[in-house]
Amino acid sequence: MSDPETPSAILDRLYQVIDSRRGADPAVSHTARLFQKGTRKIAQKVGEEAVEAVIEAVRGKRDRLVSESADLMYHLLVMWADARINPAEVWQELARREGMSGIEEKQSRTK
Repeated sequence: MSDPETPSAILDRLYQVIDSRRGADPAVSHTARLFQKGTRKIAQKVGEEAVEAVIEAVRGKRDRLVSESADLMYHLLVMWADARINPAEVWQELARREGMSGIEEKQSRTK
């Protein structure tokens, strides 16, 4: 990838566009339509896209996995916007976990 733009900057920008669609006309905006349908529908779409990404990974279809991953990221960002979670909060959590083993991180979670 020759573009020096960071992936988090791209996702942050996409999140801003998604969040701006919250009050848009559902007749002209897919994102507004998702917001109108509510959290359950948004969560359902995240699950569907995750399953589709998994299927393409198992099939070894790299190009399809890239496409389905983009769909999954978009729907995940819609879910974050719906829950009023800013991507910076997720980036902070990832930074907190950096350098920590997966086992150690899992044990640190409160039950």
